[in-house]
Amino acid sequence: MDIDSVKADIEAVLQEYCSVVRLESGQLLVVGCSTSEICGSRIGTNGSVEVAAAVLQQLRAELQRRDVFLAIQCCEHLNRALVVEREAMDAYRLEQVSVFPVPHAGGALAAEAMQVFADPVVVEALKAHGGIDIGNTLIGMHLRPVAVPVRLQQKTVGQAWVTAAKTRPRLIGGIRAVYEKNKS
Repeated sequence: MDIDSVKADIEAVLQEYCSVVRLESGQLLVVGCSTSEICGSRIGTNGSVEVAAAVLQQLRAELQRRDVFLAIQCCEHLNRALVVEREAMDAYRLEQVSVFPVPHAGGALAAEAMQVFADPVVVEALKAHGGIDIGNTLIGMHLRPVAVPVRLQQKTVGQAWVTAAKTRPRLIGGIRAVYEKNKS
């Protein structure tokens, strides 16, 4: 796997996503990622710590610039728990769980996050403001209602499909409801 190509793909996805979604300071972005899929294998069969390191490096650099909290989804073996910085856990009053993700039980990206985050913790669930799913890892359970698809031009990272979403508040009311200021 060409690591420089993976980095370029991730950077393209992030640049486009951030220009469309415009997450605000302190918001949460959940990322699910199969490094197996990036490398062209079936999810959960050929994880790569090297690919995970490249992906996480790009994610952290971009999101730290934007002051956005990053949540890395673990694999199904850990019930899709998430690795976050303790600061995010405290800010969103998330509940910590006791587990330490490793490449074959948590996934390569979650394992890498445990190594490089400043103060990593694992939480069972959260409701993120947006998400990027690399390799069909099914991040929907960690998005706020209402999830809205974000169509990106960059559709792959390596050989993995990319699906992205943002969220918006629920629209409530009826025929007389107004949803934007000065639109009455």
